[in-house]
Amino acid sequence: MNIAATVARPWLAHYPSGVPAEIDPAAPNTINRIFEESVTRFAARPAVSSFGVQMTYGQLDVAARRVAVGLQQLGLKKGDRVAIMMPNVMTYPAIMFGVLLGGYVVVNVNPQYTARELTHQLNDSGARVLFVLENFAHTVMDGLLELHTVERAIIVKPGDLMGLKGKVINFVSKFVKRAIKPYSLPACISFVDFYSWAAKDSLKPVEISPHDVAFLQYTGGTTGVSKGATLLHRNIAANVAQAEAWMKVFIGDRPDHIMLTALPLYHVLALTACCLFMARIGAMQVLVVNPRDIPALMKTMKEHKFTMLVMVNTLYNVLCDQPDIKEVDFSQVATCVSGGMATQAAVAARWKKLTGKAIIEGYGLSETSPIATVNRLDIQDFTGGIGYPVPSTDISIRLPDGSIAPQGEPGEICIRGPQVMAGYWNRPDETKNVMTHDGFFRSGDVGVENDDGTFKIVDRLKDMVVVSGMKVFPNEVEDVLVSHPAVLEAAVIGLPDDKSGEAVTAYVVRRSEEVSAEDLRAWCKQNLTPYKVPKTIEFRAMLPKTNVGKILRRALRDEVSR
Repeated sequence: MNIAATVARPWLAHYPSGVPAEIDPAAPNTINRIFEESVTRFAARPAVSSFGVQMTYGQLDVAARRVAVGLQQLGLKKGDRVAIMMPNVMTYPAIMFGVLLGGYVVVNVNPQYTARELTHQLNDSGARVLFVLENFAHTVMDGLLELHTVERAIIVKPGDLMGLKGKVINFVSKFVKRAIKPYSLPACISFVDFYSWAAKDSLKPVEISPHDVAFLQYTGGTTGVSKGATLLHRNIAANVAQAEAWMKVFIGDRPDHIMLTALPLYHVLALTACCLFMARIGAMQVLVVNPRDIPALMKTMKEHKFTMLVMVNTLYNVLCDQPDIKEVDFSQVATCVSGGMATQAAVAARWKKLTGKAIIEGYGLSETSPIATVNRLDIQDFTGGIGYPVPSTDISIRLPDGSIAPQGEPGEICIRGPQVMAGYWNRPDETKNVMTHDGFFRSGDVGVENDDGTFKIVDRLKDMVVVSGMKVFPNEVEDVLVSHPAVLEAAVIGLPDDKSGEAVTAYVVRRSEEVSAEDLRAWCKQNLTPYKVPKTIEFRAMLPKTNVGKILRRALRDEVSR
């Protein structure tokens, strides 16, 4: 039997009016086309804002083309990989679009990486050129002896492309304690010189196909060695079209939309939902360089009448604790989206109480460009689910044998659609392992399908704890813990246990030191069956996280196993 033929789409009956079942086949099918159409239509509109300086779409076009020319001058060929190791500074969008205009492949790099992590990603991708913010050049130097493919490092400063104010920022940054560690890199040039030289030539035409590789988007490494998801132009372009089809019926076609981009653009969620989708609709994004600097983030939020937010649970949680959150104007906000990790009901309830806005949870992965599902934007309260598959997307809940799970029973979330990656870079065996015979991507996440076609995440398959044969999903236990008023954050893992095989173990960051482990165990006993109650609760000052705020359970397991 052909499983694909039996996949129903009950969610279509619950789609918002005006949202199509399939994306428009006439929508741009390359990122370059999206960019070229936008800079033509919206040339005079502001595209990016950073530290009070704005860049219009017309200016962004000029800057991106000059970056592309500079890379052509360096002798790069179509399809060569170019790495970008930067936070949300003004130069990031110009460099990213420039790489794509030149026909090259963007390799996004987390600037917080260690030298070991950096060298793995650059060598694995075969990147020939690296754009790196000067603040992180010392990491490149530390890994230099292990770098085998990078021929040129281009050093970017925080204020580049920001005119006079940028020069002031660059001057002041020299004197900020520990902001820039000493480094020495052979064959490196400054972005200013690179950009100046590129002004002497014009861009040589490059033909881009929808099937050309656009990004090597490396997985976060939360479950093992980081792998490069090969995202073609058509994958990303389709996901932008899916976002547009879903969002525009709710947010309208306004010329004054402003996205507060607090998540780093090297992360796939911000890349698509903030940078590329904003370019598609001609909106401005306000770049936040460091979302962990909460006072600076609060200041930015007060200064801008933003209309859209895309953040993760931990950031919403931290913002809820800020006394001056009530001073932020949310009157123009059309949507507050959450993704990247499970959103906790207690956090969503606090956010709604403080801001009057419901958190709209969505779901996706690097391998799906990333958006696979999202809730309706007109919900009044947090649903606890991840919503409906976006247009042109099928989702199937599969059992270990590959069969479809009965309605309401948990299984692996499997995704099929035009946004699904072409595979893992240079890893055909890994690619084969995550694809079903009928073209679905196996997400590794456990979920259930509801009667109305919405879906709910239960947990990661690899994070599931088995206590005496009984399955415990960490998300559920964490949700109960953070619903206690004295708990700020929690992470739950399974540790070896002689009697039960595994024991539920919780790591908790407290709001108040008055609460004890026994208090929290008693709280859990009121809300969970006995085998789900943590056997051990350990208090921590902080929990290990990725740079976008996703709690790393694996890091806790590794720490204990050492």
